[in-house]
Amino acid sequence: MSEFYDDLETRSADERAQAQFEAIRAQIVHVQNNTAAYSTALKDVDANEITDAESFSTLPLTRKSELIELQQTQRPFGGYTAKDTAFCSHVFASPGPIYEPGFTVPDFWRFARSLYASGIRAGELVHNCFSYHFTPAGQMFDSAALALGCSVIPAGVGQTELQVQTIADLRPDAYVGTPSFLKIILEQADDSGRDVSSMSKAMMSGEALPPPLRDGFVERGVRVQQCYGTADLGLIAYESSAMEGLIIDEGVYVEIVRPGTGELVTEDEVGEVVVTNLGREYPLIRFATGDLSAYLPGTSPCGRTNQRIKGWMGRADQTAKVRGMFIHPEQVDKVVKRHSEISRARLVINWIDQADQITLQCESEVSDASLVDAIAASIRSICKLRGEVEIVAPDTLPNDGKVIDDTRQYE
Repeated sequence: MSEFYDDLETRSADERAQAQFEAIRAQIVHVQNNTAAYSTALKDVDANEITDAESFSTLPLTRKSELIELQQTQRPFGGYTAKDTAFCSHVFASPGPIYEPGFTVPDFWRFARSLYASGIRAGELVHNCFSYHFTPAGQMFDSAALALGCSVIPAGVGQTELQVQTIADLRPDAYVGTPSFLKIILEQADDSGRDVSSMSKAMMSGEALPPPLRDGFVERGVRVQQCYGTADLGLIAYESSAMEGLIIDEGVYVEIVRPGTGELVTEDEVGEVVVTNLGREYPLIRFATGDLSAYLPGTSPCGRTNQRIKGWMGRADQTAKVRGMFIHPEQVDKVVKRHSEISRARLVINWIDQADQITLQCESEVSDASLVDAIAASIRSICKLRGEVEIVAPDTLPNDGKVIDDTRQYE
């Protein structure tokens, strides 16, 4: 049996890029003609001019805040679903609130690829402990397992004693859910003396999976892998048996941009994960996830050739309130763009002498007083606050994706 879900996973980089940009151009035309939101947002875009990463990065980002706002006037999905596609079978609700659609399309959220990479195969029984209540997580993995030809125990969360009894009785082959809930199940099984060792593999998401917790599962004979996705986009990236980074899914196009902008980062720079969904039903274009990550160089030792990311590295939404005023990463970017001498910047917020203090640290080869004064003036103009300016040598600021670093400690 093949290690790979399909031939897409082993394409050459050139084959993948050509196919992706053909799909992106078709997707742009599709959303311009079939969605209310993008018929306005992308009305002036010529799809034929989108030929590579640089040209695509000129398109505007779609932010979750925009979805929430538009959903108040265009219910339930803000005009982002396509009017010429399949029947919407489910409406889910996530915190915000924000509403997401589900469709009758098999494996609509594309998680079957991640389950296959974790060793789950047709004919097996999957114990699904993602929530089926309001949020789409349970349905996401349910439909993926069905697409693989598996049977599913729709366990959801809670009822730990019943979970353990069901696993002991039905002997499922695999677990899908959060790491913390599997730990609870295993501890309950130990306390009750029930055998749950049939679950020899697990695909996890929704929480961090620190090495000690993973090691504990492995010691109990559970092969553990993780994946990364969102309620809006479905699967974004997944871990294979190599367990070296997360391999980007074949059904999305992923960019990493500087927080507060839509500009692409350098190969090793931490930035915000931006995803374009290539499915037709809910076709989000350049959707800013708010999550930070970075590309992992090279390809996976498992043989899958798509790019990898390092996994979740924090949140990109670094908005802070200083002296009663909000400061956003977008404002810092505007300051930087006013001064070509700045290659990169980071706004540091401190609490000094019972007051907020801000300092814009700027990487630059120029350090004269006139530049410092000009940057300080830009801060006042754009951020409406007075701040200090510190010139630092190029490539000295931390590579952690932070544009605003709030270090305040109130004592």
